Amino acid sequence: MAGRRRGFQPICYPQKRKLNERCGVEDGTTSALVEVAAYYDRQVEREWCRLTRHRVEYGVTLRALRDTLPPQARVLDVGGGPGRYAVALAAAGHRVTLLDLSPRMLERARDHADDRKVRLAELVEGTATDLSRFDNGSFDAVLLLGPLYHLPMAEDRFHALRECRRVLSPNGVVLTAFLTRYAPLRYLARSDPRLLLRDAERFETLLASGILPEPFGEDLPHAYYARHEEIPTLLQASGFDVLRLLAAEGIVDGVEERVSALQGPAWDAWADLNYDLADDPGLLAASAHVLAIGRRRDSE
Repeated sequence: MAGRRRGFQPICYPQKRKLNERCGVEDGTTSALVEVAAYYDRQVEREWCRLTRHRVEYGVTLRALRDTLPPQARVLDVGGGPGRYAVALAAAGHRVTLLDLSPRMLERARDHADDRKVRLAELVEGTATDLSRFDNGSFDAVLLLGPLYHLPMAEDRFHALRECRRVLSPNGVVLTAFLTRYAPLRYLARSDPRLLLRDAERFETLLASGILPEPFGEDLPHAYYARHEEIPTLLQASGFDVLRLLAAEGIVDGVEERVSALQGPAWDAWADLNYDLADDPGLLAASAHVLAIGRRRDSE
C-alpha cells in the first residue's frame, strides 16, 4: 500500500511484539489468535462489502448507536475491521479510536476515513482481551461488534467484557454483537442442506455447545454461537446492566435482498420498521446476530 496520506495519523502498533508473543507458534501449531488475524487479513474486501449485502443489520445497528451514544462521545471500536461504524460515528461528531487484530483491516479503515475526509483519533492493532494500553474510564462507549464471535471459551468472553467495563467511564455503555446458535444452520439450508445428514454429529455438537467443529464455507474460524438467553447473564456477570437486546436483522433475515436494494424513503421506512421490531423476543433466537446494549454498573 502507498505511504501514509497527508494529514492522517499513522496506524499505531505498540502491541505488535506482545501480540506476536501471545499468539505465536507453540509446538509447531499456530495459535487461534493468529489464525483469526490471518483470516481477516484475507477477507478485507469481503468484510468491507458484508454490510452492503446485509444492509439491514447495518441500518439497525446505526439506529441503536444513534439512540444510545451521548453527543460527542469518546468511543472505542474494538474489532471494528474496515471501519464502517467507526467512520460513520466520527462523521457524526464522536471521537473514535479503532482497534483491530488485522493490520490490513486497519489500513482499509484508514483509507475509508481518508476518503470520507473524517479523522479517527487513533488506529491500533490489538485484541479484545487486552485493552491495557487504555486507562481506566477512558471512553464513554465501547463497541464490541465482532470479537465475541471468536472467543469460544466462556472465560475469554467474560474477560473481554470486563476489559470493556474497565475502560468505560461511569455510566458508560457497551454495544456488543453475538452470533446466534442457529446461524450456521440457516447458512447450511441456503448452501448445501444435504450436509445435515452427512455431518450430523458436527451439528449436534453445535446445538449442544455453540461450537461448530471443522468450519466450512462462510463459517468463521474458532467461532462461538450463543443462545440469546445466555447473553443477559454474561453482561450482568461482567458488570453491566442490560438495556436492550436487538435482533440485528429484524424481520427480514434471509429475505432482505430486495429491501437492501431500496433507496430513499422506501429504504428508511424498512430500516425503521426493522429497528422498531428488533427487540421483539420472538425474533432474537431466529436472527443471525443479536446486538446487546449494556450500561456500566458501578456496584459490583
